[in-house]
Amino acid sequence: MASFTVKKEAARLYKQEMELAEGDYIRLFVRVGGVGSGGYSMGVAKEKPEAGSDVLQADGIYFFVNPQDQWYMNGMVVSYDPQIDLLIFENPNIQDVTNPR
Repeated sequence: MASFTVKKEAARLYKQEMELAEGDYIRLFVRVGGVGSGGYSMGVAKEKPEAGSDVLQADGIYFFVNPQDQWYMNGMVVSYDPQIDLLIFENPNIQDVTNPR
């Protein structure tokens, strides 16, 4: 079972913006160095999972996190707010997802 969640509306946005087809795989990963913060941000890439990856399906797309990034994604919920046109990354296990400790 995956240790993170991608809400359907977030999956639809990824699908639309990245021109994804049913069954495509998307890697979510930690990017070191956020805009002006020197912290962390979320990276996204279309590729296949490696052994030991957490994989989940949302709206026909497979999202995965490779083992080296599971510490950051454990408990993460990725959602989308259409009112402000923003992807939201929330993790109750990390107080500050930009500068986790």
